[in-house]
Amino acid sequence: MKIAILGRRPDTENYVRYVRSLDHTPLVTLAPGDIAGCGSLLLPGGGDITPAFFGEQNHGSRNIDTELDILQLQALDLCIKQHIPVLGICKGLQVINVGLGGTLYQDMPCAQYHRYDGRDQYHDTVIQNNSWLFGLFGCRARVNSAHHQCIRRLGHGLAAVQHCPEDGCIEAVVHRELPILGVQWHPERIDRTQTTICGEKILAYFVSLASLFPPSGSF
Repeated sequence: MKIAILGRRPDTENYVRYVRSLDHTPLVTLAPGDIAGCGSLLLPGGGDITPAFFGEQNHGSRNIDTELDILQLQALDLCIKQHIPVLGICKGLQVINVGLGGTLYQDMPCAQYHRYDGRDQYHDTVIQNNSWLFGLFGCRARVNSAHHQCIRRLGHGLAAVQHCPEDGCIEAVVHRELPILGVQWHPERIDRTQTTICGEKILAYFVSLASLFPPSGSF
């Protein structure tokens, strides 16, 4: 399957390797229209989202790329209209949430559990029973974090399926009707010496959605 990665090429090397790890074809692009030739969209990690897109002034956001935010939100909107599967990772999850009308904590009160400090932070999480993530990892998973922002108010149609028990941070979501998934952590760069979970399981499950939700209409 060809998977579009909406991001800047120098910042997406981990995601390219991730897609190729299961013999799929990555297409790194800044053109939302390119998604028409792909089976799904991956929204990668990165800097913080422009706060104006969720109705706030800047209260701690940094490494902002407004042009990229606009393109990623446009790509998400196209996928929503065409029922094309979307996977958001870290910032990508936040783009999904903001694109669906949600908000973010711009600087988490308990960011010490999650903030990148020369390496990813590993911490335990709790997974909701009978969720898509429960089917992959069971009720608990140790995951890697590298962020200081997180979901505050969930976007329309989204349900939280994974939390950090230390501070309640939402670690994964699913849309109730559309093939849209998001994780706040980084399955594309899991250190298997730090956890027993396999990040490729996220990608394999995501790819399986494409056969269940064929694109509708045209761009």
